Formats: sequence, structure tokens, C-alpha cells
Amino acid sequence: MHLCDNPAAIEQLYLEHNSWLRAWLYSRLSNTADAADLAQDTFVRVLQRRRLNQLAQPRAYLRTVARGLVIDLWRHRDIERAWLETVAELPLEHAPSPQTGLLVIEALLTIDRLLDTLRPVVRQAFLLAQLDGLKCPAIARELGVSVPSVERYIAQALRQCYAATFGDEAL
Repeated sequence: MHLCDNPAAIEQLYLEHNSWLRAWLYSRLSNTADAADLAQDTFVRVLQRRRLNQLAQPRAYLRTVARGLVIDLWRHRDIERAWLETVAELPLEHAPSPQTGLLVIEALLTIDRLLDTLRPVVRQAFLLAQLDGLKCPAIARELGVSVPSVERYIAQALRQCYAATFGDEAL
């Protein structure tokens, strides 16, 4: 039975664990509003994903989901802070509009999530190629791997980017 199909189970899960989850989140965030928001987001995720008979340890599961949301919040804030610092250094006439800034932040968050799906060595090879402009032999020396390995890593990262942009069926 899916949780969404059992209103009593949903209510029980929420009533039994919401205040505990909010307190746990507050201990990590030190912000009541953020803790309340992430607690709600956690229950929404649980409702979207889980079946009631598979939720044997609700607090452990809620904590795992909430921890991921906390990490997402911190990443979002780090990216937003970096963007705002970058924009603050621009001459006023070159500063993008707030709407453009929101689009850039969303794009950066999407890129960050994509990069996070890559194995660390693949991500590092890709970033060395894309951001530092290094060629495969230089990346191979940097990572202590062969040139064919670097080529495979970069190809793998590019396939992930392509799939994220155009969908897996495009591959």
C-alpha cells in the first residue's frame, strides 16, 4: 500500500515524527523557519517515494531524506553566495538583472547536481578539461592515469551532460 493511499498512516507518521524531525533539523540549521520548511519537504518526499510496508524505521529514513535536503540547501546557498560575490565585483553597467541571476543560479545548481553524479576521477578529469583547458596528456599526468583513461572519463562526463540535456533516449 502506498502511503498516499492511507490517510491514517500519513497522519500517524506526521504526528509521531514531525516535531522530532524539526528539532533534528534545527540542531543542524539553527534556523526555525528552515527547519520547518525542510521537515515539510522531507514528508513530501517520503509521500512521493515510499510504500508504507517498506518504512520499518521511519526516523532513520526521515533523517536520511532530511540530511540530503540539508546538503542541498547548503549547496544552494554556497552557489548563490558565490554568484552574488561574482556579480558584486562587476561594474554596475555589466551586472545582470535579478531575473538573469535566478536563471544562472538554477543553471549552476543543475550543473552541480550533474557533476555530483559523476565518479570523482571522472568529475576531476572533466573539470580540468573544461575549466582549466588542459589537454588529455596533461590531465593524465595530473591524475596519474593513462591518456586513454582520461579520454574515457571525459567521454563519460560528456555523455552524462548530453543525457541530462536531451534525455537518456537521445544516447
